[in-house]
Amino acid sequence: GQSYEIRMLDNRKLGELPEINGKLVKSIFRVVFHDRRLQYTEHQQLEGWRWNRPGDRILDIDIPMSVGIIDPRANPTQLNTVEFLWDPSKRTSVFIQVHCISTEFTLRKHGGEKGVPFRRAESPVSPESPVCFPRTCPGLSLFQPKGADRKQKTDREKMEKRTPHEKEKYQPSYETTILTEVS
Repeated sequence: GQSYEIRMLDNRKLGELPEINGKLVKSIFRVVFHDRRLQYTEHQQLEGWRWNRPGDRILDIDIPMSVGIIDPRANPTQLNTVEFLWDPSKRTSVFIQVHCISTEFTLRKHGGEKGVPFRRAESPVSPESPVCFPRTCPGLSLFQPKGADRKQKTDREKMEKRTPHEKEKYQPSYETTILTEVS
C-alpha cells in the first residue's frame, strides 16, 4: 500500500518518433512475476489471490499524489494493471501502490519464506497509433516491514560472505533507482 513515485520523462532524441509530438501518450503499467515458472501460471496465481482477497486490487494509482496524469483507469478484471494518459512535454509523476506482498505467492514451508520477485512492466502507447513500446523495469520484492528488515539483513550478510570477484557481478545498493530504457 505504500506509494512509489515513477517520473515520466520524454527522452527521445531530436526527430525520433515525430508522430507523438503534441499528442498524449497512454502508459499501461503492470506488476508481473519475474520467475518464468510463475509467468506461465500468472492467470491462476492472480485468480487465487482474487479469491482470497475479494474486492482488492494488486496495483493502483495514488491519484492525489500523482502529477500530470490524465484519465487514470484501473480495469476491474485486470487486478495487476493500471493505465493513464500523459503529455510528454509536461512534468509527470505517477505514484503507484502495490497491495500484495511477495510471500503471498509462495508455498509456506519450513517457517521462513523467500517471497517471489515481481517486475513492473510498462507499455507507453500513442492513442492515435497502435505503436507500443514495451519496457520491463528492475525487479521488486515487497515484504511486511519486519520481514523486509530481516530480508535486507540476510541479503547483506550473504553479500559480505562473497569474494570481491563475485561481488563485481552485482550492482551496488543506492537510496533511489534511476530507470533507463533497455533496447
